Amino acid sequence: MSWRWALARRVAALTTPRGTGGVAQAQRLLPSSSGAGALLGRQHLPHASQIRSKVVGCRGAAFVSSRWLHDAQYHIHQDGASRAEEQQDPFELVADELSLLANRLRTMVAIEVPKLASAAEYFFKVGAEGKRFRPTVLLLMATALKFPMSESTEGGVLSILANKLRTRQQNIAEITEMIHVASLLHDDVLDDADTRRGVSSLNLIMGNKLSVLAGDFLLSRACVALAALGNTEVVSLMATAVEHLVTGETMQISTSREQRRSMEYYLQKTYYKTASLISNSCEAVAILAGHTTEVSMLAYEYGRNLGLAFQLIDDVLDFTGTSASLGKGSLSDIRHGIVTAPLLYAIEEFPQLHEVVDQGFDNPANVELALDYLQKSRGIERTKELAREHANHAIKAIEALPDSDDEDVLTSRRALIDITEIVITRTK
Repeated sequence: MSWRWALARRVAALTTPRGTGGVAQAQRLLPSSSGAGALLGRQHLPHASQIRSKVVGCRGAAFVSSRWLHDAQYHIHQDGASRAEEQQDPFELVADELSLLANRLRTMVAIEVPKLASAAEYFFKVGAEGKRFRPTVLLLMATALKFPMSESTEGGVLSILANKLRTRQQNIAEITEMIHVASLLHDDVLDDADTRRGVSSLNLIMGNKLSVLAGDFLLSRACVALAALGNTEVVSLMATAVEHLVTGETMQISTSREQRRSMEYYLQKTYYKTASLISNSCEAVAILAGHTTEVSMLAYEYGRNLGLAFQLIDDVLDFTGTSASLGKGSLSDIRHGIVTAPLLYAIEEFPQLHEVVDQGFDNPANVELALDYLQKSRGIERTKELAREHANHAIKAIEALPDSDDEDVLTSRRALIDITEIVITRTK
């Protein structure tokens, strides 16, 4: 695992000019567990609502008021059509683009070593790709941040530039997916998992060594693609995300007794393991488009809160879902000794659970005892409430984006909002 840490550090060092830190070098912190609003992805980063207030004050009508989200039940067109008629599946909006992206990913991981190629391609094969949640969010974010196109005689030139930008933003989606899949391969080895996405895990089929090498290879290809973008700040952002993946995994496998009981520690680990990659990728998409720091930070805030909400619901589903729907064994976290938000909230209500957690869950009796207390507590409900808070903060970040009357922009922003609802109401 140390090689990933070294790689992230090395890439950041090689691509960041001396004497400059850049926005991407700001330290990510999660200092408090007192609620969703207390979780900050950056040091001294104001809450999204503060950013919105500041930006609106500076730019006046250039930014959307919060009314556009709530008025007329999310209507984009003022034609009297119902919300049900207008609402579109966010994944369908970018389905064609996702198909092209998937083909490029399969091409990018093709190599001359047959066995390693087969391993690297395992989760990119047709039928094994999953819903491509992260690329979908990033492609929608790219459209949501699109600048208006001029209809002047220079429109042809602008169209070419827009297409080039879109290709670079697609590259971010591809890079993000390769980093994500690499982290899954490594995590399955660390967790000794036997399933992933409803199919046998790669480490079960080909062994741990080849799984680790496949993950290494995907990260190396991601680094090559990242370097080709030639944007120092974007490279640094993505290198930070890789570093955070390692930090989060280290936090998970090396917790002290006090840390296992700490909601603050859990949320910080969750940011590193899940939310950092999507938040930094969203920011990278905005930076490539040439947006201001304020707009880039709103994109970051959306990704951070969406990622945290996603993982909180994942932790709920580990207790309430089934093996068939989750594609992994139910109760996998607690059986691996990982204490997540539902159980932490249960401990607040039933302090006697401290002793059970301290003893660990190697003994099945302790697992059953913990589940009994969880059932009597509001742990599941409070975790869902916290996920809802983060989803609401993600929505506020979209609300604060610059105003636009472009139909594609508005549709994509609506889709990003719809995704927050999909995330917190999903059952798998």
